Amino acid sequence: MKKLFYLIVLISLQNCSQKKELTMITQNPHITAKNIVEEINKDVKHYNSEIIYKFRYENFDCNYEVFINDIPCFKQFREARTASAFEINQCIFKSGTQKLTFRMYPAEPDNPTIEKFTEDAYLSFQLKSYDKQNKEAEDIVYQKFKTPVITSKDQYGNTVEKFIANGKTYYEGSFTFEATVPYQLQGFDKMQDLRKMDKKVLEQKLLAKYQEVWQVYNNKQYDDIARISYENLRDQFIAKYDKKDYINKVWEMLMEIYKQPTFEMQPLKDYKLVFFADGKFVALMQTNLDRRVRGNTALWAKVDYDGGIRPQFCNRYFYIPEGETEFKVY
Repeated sequence: MKKLFYLIVLISLQNCSQKKELTMITQNPHITAKNIVEEINKDVKHYNSEIIYKFRYENFDCNYEVFINDIPCFKQFREARTASAFEINQCIFKSGTQKLTFRMYPAEPDNPTIEKFTEDAYLSFQLKSYDKQNKEAEDIVYQKFKTPVITSKDQYGNTVEKFIANGKTYYEGSFTFEATVPYQLQGFDKMQDLRKMDKKVLEQKLLAKYQEVWQVYNNKQYDDIARISYENLRDQFIAKYDKKDYINKVWEMLMEIYKQPTFEMQPLKDYKLVFFADGKFVALMQTNLDRRVRGNTALWAKVDYDGGIRPQFCNRYFYIPEGETEFKVY
């Protein structure tokens, strides 16, 4: 009996040890959960003019995703007919020509199972900007874009316009625009083009890194969470000229979520490998078409927060610097 008791205790201790095994993140070793706000704030500069670019959009009978410079920027999978705006500075790494790409999917308010575009479907964008240092000034409008139509005449000679992808299941388009910003972020010049790697080898290597990062969140390793969040957050705050109190507010909100006892990482499943930033970034993206998770990476959690159970997406992207062999997290 004693031998059986000690065996059970030994197995239990081994299991506990395995569950508590920590993954050590070597990226950005100087960053901790306590100093990340201060370290980011050191890099944020302020200027006499702080231009924020945004796109005003209107969508009708469609859902869509927007990529700026091949970086996920905005998605609309909840409303088939709506209008609003989204800011884009976080995807502008330096002044010059930028590229917007959109991917459209059929949607209709009264027909959730619709598979093909209606003839009236459209998506429009209007590039605007405002100055954070001059809030009384009106927005500047630069250019407008609307999805193309096919024009014909009806039996009475009236002009009829139909969406160019009427009756189809998918439509993609793009256009360029100019932006001038006072900052310059590192960008992707010193990253490898991951499309040149063997795809099976790449996916195996990426999945191993995902599992490593998954454990970091699951084990609530707050310093390591800060290290893998640092580069992305830093670039966002630099691009939007944010002040230290706002940076601190955002980080405290994230930490409050991660520290919730109900924070539970979800299994890595239902994903596909997708390249971004012209092959410099890669991620495992959700294949689930549920509008609550669609367009996010496979790295996510459920948490009881702010009045109910909700998803918390840990949307991390991965890259390999030139001359190196291991993934880093963005």
